[in-house]
Amino acid sequence: MKMITDAPNGQIQDYKFSPKGNYVAYSMQNPDGVPSVYIWNSEDNKNYRVTPEMFSAHDAAWDPSGGYLYFMSDREYAPLISSAEFNYATNRTTQIYALTLSKTGKNPFPPESDEVAITEEKKEGQPAPSPSPAAAGPEKIDFDGIEARVTKVPGIGADNYGDLAVTKGNLLYSIQPPFYYGRQAEIQPSVRIYSIKDRKETTLVTNAGGFGLSADGSKFLANQQGTYFEMDANPAGERSRKNISTAGLIAEIDPVAEWNQIFNEVWRQYRDWFYAPNMHGYDWARIRDEYKKWLPYVNHRSDLNYLLSEMQSELQVQHAYIDGGDFNLPPRVRVGLTGSRFEVDKAANRYKISKIFAGQNEEDIYRSPFTEVGSQAQVGEYVLAIDGQDVTTDRDIYSYLRGKADNTVTFTLNSTPTTQGSRTVTIRPLTSESDLVYLDWVQANRKRVDQMSNGRLGYLHIPDMGAPGLREFIKWYYPQLHKEGLVVDVRANGGGNVSRMLIERLRRKLLGINYNSYSEEGNPYPDGVFMGPMIAILNENSASDGDIFPYMFREAGLGLLVGKRSWGGVVGINNRGTLIDGGVVNVPQSALANAKGEYIIEGHGVDPDIEVDNDPKSVLAGRDPQLERAVAELMKKLTTPVKLPPRPKDPVKNKVDLP
Repeated sequence: MKMITDAPNGQIQDYKFSPKGNYVAYSMQNPDGVPSVYIWNSEDNKNYRVTPEMFSAHDAAWDPSGGYLYFMSDREYAPLISSAEFNYATNRTTQIYALTLSKTGKNPFPPESDEVAITEEKKEGQPAPSPSPAAAGPEKIDFDGIEARVTKVPGIGADNYGDLAVTKGNLLYSIQPPFYYGRQAEIQPSVRIYSIKDRKETTLVTNAGGFGLSADGSKFLANQQGTYFEMDANPAGERSRKNISTAGLIAEIDPVAEWNQIFNEVWRQYRDWFYAPNMHGYDWARIRDEYKKWLPYVNHRSDLNYLLSEMQSELQVQHAYIDGGDFNLPPRVRVGLTGSRFEVDKAANRYKISKIFAGQNEEDIYRSPFTEVGSQAQVGEYVLAIDGQDVTTDRDIYSYLRGKADNTVTFTLNSTPTTQGSRTVTIRPLTSESDLVYLDWVQANRKRVDQMSNGRLGYLHIPDMGAPGLREFIKWYYPQLHKEGLVVDVRANGGGNVSRMLIERLRRKLLGINYNSYSEEGNPYPDGVFMGPMIAILNENSASDGDIFPYMFREAGLGLLVGKRSWGGVVGINNRGTLIDGGVVNVPQSALANAKGEYIIEGHGVDPDIEVDNDPKSVLAGRDPQLERAVAELMKKLTTPVKLPPRPKDPVKNKVDLP
């Protein structure tokens, strides 16, 4: 066994041997994080970079002839433009290229001619020429000047390519949809083939994101919505499609053997991937042996999860998670929910509607069934029947809604507990009311800030640093740019990875103002600038990237922190491979340090500048001391109105003295 290279940055995940095995092509990150394609030469045991260092190149694949190396490179620089602000996002940046490996090699895509070739007439009795035998001996690559011997594959544009493979005469690859946070893309993934001779692309499969190529390159295997199939790897492959049934696949499971394997696998993943090779100073092998003694007493997957969690906790790191596994749990009955609350009228033996969440029916996640047009109910109305079944308080009202989550439900309502004069309302129920409860809380906070500041302060809450957090930031930040101050609430922020995006926007400074002929007021330069003071609120449930955000908020000089010390877990995790029964182990792999190179936050959290506790008595009384203090501190800074200067006087240029 021989080590070819050890990547100083990142990981090597796309290595491939040349057809005769004399070379290995792979991509590796350069110090600036941009990957390049490298080739290892077995003859001199050296690695050669074969693509320019400045431009991202990856996913190399050998032509079976050995004369070319195809690869992908991100060389399209025409980005998407945001509709929220004048900013860009890159997408469909990748193109496919071919390297000619020999100095005397031919262009794989020479200029085409429209001239008709004339075939020489074969004389009778003349034997047909035999093809030249393939060159024997080892492969040979001329590394001198190889970067310049590159040819773009013609006829196809830039896209989100992946999984490049080369067969005799064809390129196979997948095209992935653009990545969105929180919604599906407008296109489906697909597997495509490109004929090198005809220079044409054919879509072989849609809604399949990848494939596996046979050893001889003649067929490929793919999965489409849970159905496996094989197909000829050529442009007419669709005709040869053959589904592969998995109906007869049965596996006998020995749970005890699985639990032992999972225990050892989790231990190994921590040994190999934990961010600190010293395992925080602990003897990880000794810890394994101590906890392995308990394996004979594990009788259920939940027992194993408990044992693994206890073993991981020895390392004293926050993101040490064990999730899922084979629990053999029956499916739960889905209950229809109404986006409302009910109270009991004991005298009438009926339920009354006590609260209806307002929601925002323009957005699906905030749909409130009893407020939709044609389905309105009123607080105080009695629920007399659900789908014609009489409703009384001797049963929980939600028992009448069991199994009704996926159908419309009809309520019989009345302002009195009698059927006389009643009416029916038909709703589309929900399966979760958490988004409605959240919106109700946020709207109440925004109203409170507005009242306490006489309309001068804005408020936004960021629930996590993922899709919901980005959604709420985009939704509420831009409409409040005119406010004189801003309360940024990250209490109970569940973490994620987008805090850097939000900090980048919040820390923008006003550099200038644009005035035009069709607006009375100017527009800030750059876009999306909040000019007034800010303050952030955090608490003990601000976690992970929700820890990082308030720390960086203060580091960026954006304002004070009010509340309680945050959770204190910022060593990022990654799944190094799903466990044998479908469970997941997340290994803490990436730790955060400050600009001085000192580890921060983990195990302690972020201390607020002003500590304020939301004590139970205040909360039960309907107060929010943390929010109140944040508003009070911001109002101290608003000694003068925060606004853009008035439009300057129009310049007068007809009296300028010429030299």
